[in-house]
Amino acid sequence: MTSKYHSINNLKVSEELLLFVNNELFKGTDISPEKFWKDFDKAVHELAPKNKELIDFRETLQKKIDKWHIENKGKDIQIKEYKNFLKEIGYLKDEGPDFKIETSDIDEEIATIAGPQLVVPIMNARYALNAANARWMSLYDSLYGTDVIEQSEDSTSERYDPERGEIVIKYGREFLDKYFTLKNFSWKKITGIAVQNKELKVLKGVDVTTLKDENKFVGHRGEADNPSAIILKNNNLHIEILKNPRAFSAQQDHAGISDIILESAVSTICDNEDSVAAVDAQDKVICYRNWLGLMKGNLVTRFEKEGKTLERKLNPNRSYISKEGKGLKLHGRSLLLIRNVGHLMTNPSIILKDGSEIPEGLMDAFITTAAALHDAKKKGNSRTGSIYIVKPKMHGPDETAFTNEIFTKVEEVLKLKKYTCKIGIMDEERRTSSNLKECIRTLKHRVFFINTGFLDRTGDEMHTSMEAGPMIKKGDMKSSKWISAYENNNVDVGLACGFSGKAQIGKGMWAMPDKMRDMLNQKTGHLKAGANCAWVPSPTAAALHALHYHEINIFDVQKKLSNRDKAKIDDLLTIPIADRPNWSVDEINKEISNSAQTLLGYVVRWIDQGVGCSKVPDINNVGLMEDRATLRISSQHIANWVHHGVTTKMQVIEIMKEMAKIVDKQNENDQSYIKMSHDYDRSIAFQTACELIFKGKEQPSGYTEPLLHLNRLKKKSA
Repeated sequence: MTSKYHSINNLKVSEELLLFVNNELFKGTDISPEKFWKDFDKAVHELAPKNKELIDFRETLQKKIDKWHIENKGKDIQIKEYKNFLKEIGYLKDEGPDFKIETSDIDEEIATIAGPQLVVPIMNARYALNAANARWMSLYDSLYGTDVIEQSEDSTSERYDPERGEIVIKYGREFLDKYFTLKNFSWKKITGIAVQNKELKVLKGVDVTTLKDENKFVGHRGEADNPSAIILKNNNLHIEILKNPRAFSAQQDHAGISDIILESAVSTICDNEDSVAAVDAQDKVICYRNWLGLMKGNLVTRFEKEGKTLERKLNPNRSYISKEGKGLKLHGRSLLLIRNVGHLMTNPSIILKDGSEIPEGLMDAFITTAAALHDAKKKGNSRTGSIYIVKPKMHGPDETAFTNEIFTKVEEVLKLKKYTCKIGIMDEERRTSSNLKECIRTLKHRVFFINTGFLDRTGDEMHTSMEAGPMIKKGDMKSSKWISAYENNNVDVGLACGFSGKAQIGKGMWAMPDKMRDMLNQKTGHLKAGANCAWVPSPTAAALHALHYHEINIFDVQKKLSNRDKAKIDDLLTIPIADRPNWSVDEINKEISNSAQTLLGYVVRWIDQGVGCSKVPDINNVGLMEDRATLRISSQHIANWVHHGVTTKMQVIEIMKEMAKIVDKQNENDQSYIKMSHDYDRSIAFQTACELIFKGKEQPSGYTEPLLHLNRLKKKSA
């Protein structure tokens, strides 16, 4: 789609973006569009050259690293020599003295409430609203509708399965017994609930008991002698026990309890980056408008479901009466953070005075922050007046320092108090991991979050060391020396810099939204590793993952971890190359087939339908949440094996064609789907997937965005 441009000072601004900024973005604020464009023009022309210098430096470093590996080919890497080389070229920085972060005005959802974190594509208003409203989720629905409860014959039908319902109620009672224990009997035996003299009274016939820990009782709704809800708290997370004897779910319940509502997605990252396919002004305005609606509190979407028109809007706060008898409220929505894009990509929405496209990260910084001006007045999102920006794909302290400079300019242009904009550091690039302490130092007044991202980090690991040799299999990466050091180092550095009780230390995504039983069994590992937030793929997953935060007091875990031996930089820099691999042809083809199938399944939706994140069936038809991070690791892995002769371009093309047929079959019920196998040469999606592999070595940092954007624009203009 060709955009019409208007000249504004030294800028050429696409009509779609200009109309949005002038007519919507600043309406109701103290800033006029004219003043914004004038100051924005000056700021971006100061920042854009620095942005380019940093991107050019990435390329310079990569060339030096490639050259070093080529010159040392066939030799065992001596870690001391390797580290000295990385220091000489400016890749590794000297570590400065210890310090603590000084970020202020942090909301409790970041600092003191540990819990699940959702990531949602901001381009989809319905999904964004669902995520924002996932602060409070039904435990009963989350259990009944997932594989946590084993299926019976009746549970596969649309009819209510009373046996399954009984198991759900039993599960809920066991949860209450474990974390909200009663003094004299079990929650399974109760017949009633009341509030008397600031205490929760629980009845079993004529017998009455109270909570063992009475401090866990917070308040109620309804009449004290017959409440409609009881509010309890454990490890800073609230739950509501709903009582409604007339509800369908309470028919089998002697106490008339109809549900247990869990405080679930404590925070949500609204994503402009890896989970969206936003390539031009038309796409970017959709993202910005949805974020603006969330910040103003008026985002609404309507959609058809089973012949009915349904409406989604933001949930209100939840009112209750405290045990002291005062009317109080609990925040009704997830605390919303906004992920901007990184420093690499440019966007045709705005053309600078030299004729180049604006760095997209600069545009995101100013416009997403401007949208949050509306929340600063009413404090519907952040009650402390902060704006939370998650900044991905930064490479090392120079780039995190540049991010600080960007948001200092943003605050000046938008007349915000210095350090209003808080920054989350995505620790997903090798140069950032290796210099994490110094990266945090550059943002010590702003940082509110660090996290690990296994997929992007592995993609960068492979691209950085592309010339070192053939990489181990993808499945072996999680048990490799570098990744253990990476995961531990992120927590060690965060704790040493004073994050506990002040900022988030996060862990990555559970990628299988249909495998909730497995998630319940495994994702406690993220808490035990020291994370006070971890990513989940859906509101239901957030509810179930919240159970882990009742089980484990993460702040106690962090105290213990702060005394352990720290991760070693030597381990972090150990390159995961295969030691004289002797894989069979079948092993090699199976590995490539797995990567090729998920790669194609993701790319075809990105290019043909503009879907940036979706559940893609793998080769075994297990649905996996895929975004650009998963694409990066798959494309870089195959590119590495082709480069080192583990396989050939011809072999890969044949496998890609076979996998395209499988992907086409998996999508046969999607009416908008365009088959790749009908004409491989003319399928833009298939050709893009191949380019990501065969041009993977030349892609900046192994990123997939340049080729995806180029080919999505081709598809949109076709």
